[in-house]
Order: sequence, then C-alpha cells, then structure tokens
Amino acid sequence: MNGVLIINKPMGFTSFDIVAIMRRATGQRKMGHLGTLDPNATGVLPLVLGNGTKAQDLIVNTDKSYRAQFMLGVKTDTLDIWGKVLEERKSCVTREEILNKLPLFTGEITQIPPMYSAVQVEGKRLYDLARQGKTVERQGRRVTVYSLELKDFDEKSQKGVIEISCSKGTYVRTIIDDLGISLGTCAVMTGLVRTRACGYTLDEAIPLERAKNITDFSKHLISVESLFKNYGYVKVTEPQARRFSNGGALDKNRTYLTKMNPSEDTILRVLDNKNNFLGLGIVKGDELKIYKIFKTE
Repeated sequence: MNGVLIINKPMGFTSFDIVAIMRRATGQRKMGHLGTLDPNATGVLPLVLGNGTKAQDLIVNTDKSYRAQFMLGVKTDTLDIWGKVLEERKSCVTREEILNKLPLFTGEITQIPPMYSAVQVEGKRLYDLARQGKTVERQGRRVTVYSLELKDFDEKSQKGVIEISCSKGTYVRTIIDDLGISLGTCAVMTGLVRTRACGYTLDEAIPLERAKNITDFSKHLISVESLFKNYGYVKVTEPQARRFSNGGALDKNRTYLTKMNPSEDTILRVLDNKNNFLGLGIVKGDELKIYKIFKTE
C-alpha cells in the first residue's frame, strides 16, 4: 500500500506508538508519520505508507493549526497542566484584557523554547536536561503566528480556549505562558488538539479505535501526490515518463515548461499522460531534474 492515512491521535499515545499500532493493523511495515504530537496532545497525525515514506524528509516546514485550552493563575515547569506546579495565584483577568493582548502574539514573533522540549543545546535535548533539574540558556527562535483567536473564556474559572494557526516550530505552551505574563499573572495549557497538519484536517482524520478495526484500507488512503498539492505540475509524454522514472533529467524545452517559463529551482509535480503522479522535478537551467521519485506499483 502506498499513500497517506490520517489518524486522530488520542491522548496517552506517542506518535511512534500510533505507527506501531497501525503497522500491526495494516500489515504494512514501511510506515512513518509526519509531525510529532506529544503524548498528551490529540488530533491530526498523518501516517505515510509504502513509497509515501519518501516524503518524510520533504514535509518538514508545513504550517499547522491547533485548538488549545488554558487556565490562568497557575504556572508549571512544563508550561502545561501535567507538569509540577511552581506557582498558584489569584487571577481576575477579563475577556477584554485577553483580546487586547492577543495581537502581541500574532505575526512574526520570537519564542524561547521551553525546557521541556526536544530542542538541542550543545548536543543535548532540553527535556533530558530538565529532567535532571537543570535549566540552560536558550536562544530565541523566530516563528510565525498567522492567526490567534480567543474562542471561549470564563471569567469566573479563568479558563479559556484559543485557536491558533502557526508555522512549524511554534510552541503553543509558550504562547500561553507568555500571554499569562503579559496579563500580570501566569498561565498553563490544559489541553491541545491539532486540527490541521500537512494540509489535512480533523474532519479527515480517523479515530484510532476505528482505524484499528478497518479491513480494507484502500478506501481510506489518500494519494501521496496530495502532500504536494501546493506545487504546480507538468505533464510529460510516455517516453519522458519512462526516462524520468528511471532517474533521467528531461529537456525543459521539450516539455510544456517552455510556455510555463518557471524560475530556477522551481519544484513541480511530474505527471504522465494519464495523470499518474511520478514524482517531483526541479528546474535547473534547461533541464527538469529529479527531486524525488515516487514510483507507483
């Protein structure tokens, strides 16, 4: 089987747990995932099967969307409710005050990665250092928050929900922690659902318990080509398709690219004359060279 399977990951499982479970369910050994979800997070986890695993090193900078629950007045070492409580204080923040602060965390912003994260400092994972009781200096990282909305907030309980669309590498926990500080209090994330990843949404995701019992996965697989739908495409002749599939570059001037006139280093989907996806090509001078081949069976 070749393709993409979208799983709605439940709480309590690592992304690698899901891969192991679905390997057994599908009988497919060649499988991986696109974008790690923490064990306490739920939501969209795209799995790639067969030749789809070739996309793992290409799908690294995709934007994502989340729905996060938070609570003001509490601070933990992990910046979420599952960590060790470091501080508790009375919080009387209003909805309007939160709305006034959200623009501070929208657009291109700088974040300090939390100590409980997979970021490496001098070859060591921050979460390994944190578990040893160590705190080290971390460099700020530029990330982009495309949208940040307050969907719900109860002033009595000081609990709310935000929805965020952001670039890869954005820590939602950190946004919530920084939001609390900007409001003169503290805050923790109490729940996280990834609602979109790699262009796939929660509506397309299959709950894990249901996925484990599927007998015919062909009805649920999405094409590998769908991972690259944001790229343009070029159709080639049958001889050109054979050459490309065998690793050979194509003369750009003998394809439709002469009319498209793409710029240097443009990446394109390459389709045969029956619209079968062959792989990705990259424009180099007068040639369309191999970027990645996805041979179909």
